[in-house]
Amino acid sequence: MAAYVLAGSRLESADDAGAAHFMEHITFKGTEAYPTTRAVSEAIEGVGGSFNAATDRESTVYWVRLPLREAARGMDILGELIVRPCLRSEEIESERAVIVEEIRSYLDDPGEHVHTLFDLAMFGDTPLGREIAGSEESVRALPQANLRAFWAGAYRPGNVVVSAAGDISHEDVVALVERAFGTGAVVQPKFDPAPALPAGDRVMVVRRETTQAQLCLGVPGLRRDDPEAWTLEVLNAILGDGMSSRLFQSVREEKGLAYDVSSYIVDYADAGALVVSAGVDPDRIKPAVGAILSELALLRDEPVPADELARSKRYLGGRLELRMEETRHLASWLGGQEALHERVLTLDQALAELNAVTSEAIHSLAKRFVRDELLRFTAVTPRSRGRGLEAMLKLPGGAA
Repeated sequence: MAAYVLAGSRLESADDAGAAHFMEHITFKGTEAYPTTRAVSEAIEGVGGSFNAATDRESTVYWVRLPLREAARGMDILGELIVRPCLRSEEIESERAVIVEEIRSYLDDPGEHVHTLFDLAMFGDTPLGREIAGSEESVRALPQANLRAFWAGAYRPGNVVVSAAGDISHEDVVALVERAFGTGAVVQPKFDPAPALPAGDRVMVVRRETTQAQLCLGVPGLRRDDPEAWTLEVLNAILGDGMSSRLFQSVREEKGLAYDVSSYIVDYADAGALVVSAGVDPDRIKPAVGAILSELALLRDEPVPADELARSKRYLGGRLELRMEETRHLASWLGGQEALHERVLTLDQALAELNAVTSEAIHSLAKRFVRDELLRFTAVTPRSRGRGLEAMLKLPGGAA
């Protein structure tokens, strides 16, 4: 079962940075029916289940997986966490230190930190660009009253989408949800529109005493329900999703420039990005960046061959089909679409959208976004490396 609360870090003001993530933490500290962290965890783990939560920009999802016979218990826990948390003052104060340590762990991990830097470079100093968990300073300063106000305004039954996957009927799920969550009016979340992209610095580099350089290079992408969203999915698969992708074969297998290189899509209600990430030898940053730029330019300059397009579609379609066999992924597929997308697709409808993507559409989309002025680059490197990168941040060949 998954419960999507339509409340993420995008709802925060600068003064409340980190409130959505803080709320996710503090709900697990106790509820009306399960007053302690131990009581909450034992209610699920005591029957062999597992559960957790995650905060994103536009939603926070709570999930639980447990035996079917315990379905009522699982739904009850989700309802307790979301609409009946205790929010005790002493628990809020003690949890500040825990969240600060979590933030520090991200900052200490170059592979995590470089993605945070990229968000800032692409989306600027806005709720889409700031670290979801906030900063150490904002978490320490966040007033308890602001945290409770965030919960009261956003954690309402009408702002929650619940999905379930397993041997259970829709009618039984509805009954469980009504009992666990109650009812309430829908309050549409309101947030500021995304800025014109890219909104931050062209190049951002953090110096650390590391033995490897972590890189992110990307361009603006599409909003979540853009008519060309499936075209971008296929483009991303061709570029850097999986071991058969162009980036993996070129940057790793042929040139030996990276152990880990891939691409991914970021998408929000009104904005998005296409991002390439890699971990490379600090002495080979420039050739690695050059190789990545070459692959982007190739997508811009040449249509994708028919056999490669067909192979990428089979890869994405087959992976989607296989994931539907996992109850947690199926619940996320349904709940995520209902909560965040304009329509809920069946598997067959999704496969039809995927198969309708053409080489011409991919080429057109690449030409639209793969342009010098749209490039953004971030890196975490040793102090003596990674200089003069802005000068080489230029796509080869063709008219960008």
